[in-house]
Amino acid sequence: MSVGGVDLNEDVHQLIAVYGSDIDATLVNPYCFAEAIAPHIAAKHEGRSVDLAVLERAFAELSRTHDGVLVEGAGGFLVPLSADESMATLPQRLGLGVILVVGMRLGCLNHALLTAEAIRARGLTLAGWVANSVDPDMHSLAENIDTLKAMLDAPCLGHVPRITAPDTLAAARITATHLHIEPLLG
Repeated sequence: MSVGGVDLNEDVHQLIAVYGSDIDATLVNPYCFAEAIAPHIAAKHEGRSVDLAVLERAFAELSRTHDGVLVEGAGGFLVPLSADESMATLPQRLGLGVILVVGMRLGCLNHALLTAEAIRARGLTLAGWVANSVDPDMHSLAENIDTLKAMLDAPCLGHVPRITAPDTLAAARITATHLHIEPLLG
């Protein structure tokens, strides 16, 4: 989808529509690639590259005009953005804490604990985490969430069940009812 000559995915289109003002789409979505794959590969397929300075400028501009800016990563904490930078570079350069979204499925404990370790090893703050039920039939779901609550030194901001909704906006509204962001505000 294109808005004002800028390619946008459906999520970004919905964010701009919900916000209800004239937000520059290139600030909300500085990079949009056709393929839903690792950013460095998608960029290569399109003959482009990811420049973190572009992301920094967008963040700075939105920060000047808004009380808060949530930066969403793509592909995981260590997914490459280029040959020498990863998604982990972004919170370092922007001075942000990290919210870890844990896909609740087999292997999630190891994945979440390793990711938390990688976050802290870079001197970043794990501000909180969210359990996201990507496998609705996960065996021992509650015990896995309890294990993460005990082992991750950060508040659990909620458990989002698997959501089937007619569109992105409806899914976002349902998701919001399962999140508790109060620990981030204090």
